[in-house]
Amino acid sequence: MHYKESLGTRIYVFFAYLAVTLFSIACIYPILHILALSLSSRTAVNAGLVNIIPVDFSLEAYRFVMEGGAFFAAFKMSVKRTILGVAVSMLFTVLAGYPLSKTRSRFSSRNVYMWFFVFTMLFSGGLIPGYIVVNKLGLIDTIWALVLPGAVPVYYVILFQNFVKSLPEELIEAAYTDGAGELTILQKIILPLSKPILATLTLFIAVNHWNSWFDGMIYMNRPKNYPLQTYLQTIVVQIDVKSVATISDVTNISPRNSKAAQIILAMLPIVVVYPFLQKYFTKGIVMGSVKG
Repeated sequence: MHYKESLGTRIYVFFAYLAVTLFSIACIYPILHILALSLSSRTAVNAGLVNIIPVDFSLEAYRFVMEGGAFFAAFKMSVKRTILGVAVSMLFTVLAGYPLSKTRSRFSSRNVYMWFFVFTMLFSGGLIPGYIVVNKLGLIDTIWALVLPGAVPVYYVILFQNFVKSLPEELIEAAYTDGAGELTILQKIILPLSKPILATLTLFIAVNHWNSWFDGMIYMNRPKNYPLQTYLQTIVVQIDVKSVATISDVTNISPRNSKAAQIILAMLPIVVVYPFLQKYFTKGIVMGSVKG
């Protein structure tokens, strides 16, 4: 049976595609503009001649940002922080979310722990108490100061436990019948079936760690320990003639194309990783938001 679309349906589809296209352009245009600024000369940028195509092509902005080794040291710190942060947070998310997905008949204290976690979402100690705790633990100027304070992301724990609740209960009951323990069920059944939500949470946590700059400013006393975003923030705020290495930089580099180069370099790792996790993203976030 051939289905013929009505006029109203075709009009709706047309405007839907038009809206999506315009929204996509609105998202892509600023990125292309920033990229063009980073690849243009100081004169063209200051004269406002750059749109989405570089004018007087130049790589001086990237040379300025990356010279001296400080950029790569900060880049390495951010990579280490992101890898370690994702590993620690995902471990705690899974170990906390799986028990919380159980019914009260299997985990009698579930509601007590659930309220404990929710309480931490609503109330926090604040910046100063947080700094005092980190300082008393001797974590200042270490990578753990950037990882441990946010090691248990409660919102992601809730997403994971809701996803596990949506899985067929018959699978878990069959495993219990066969004599499987909780660790075996988690390892052999839950985790393989949870790839969408695990990939989604991995992306979220990685982006949070990669983009975070304020905690680096608070917990790191020595600039050599700054993660990339903190290092770039200090350049954006402090860049002036005194911070330029040579006289040629004064004529070739402006704050605008230097900042543009920093933005492009900072976003590249996430842009590279995202396509590999995209296929899991929508399914994971939707199924983790509500119990199926």
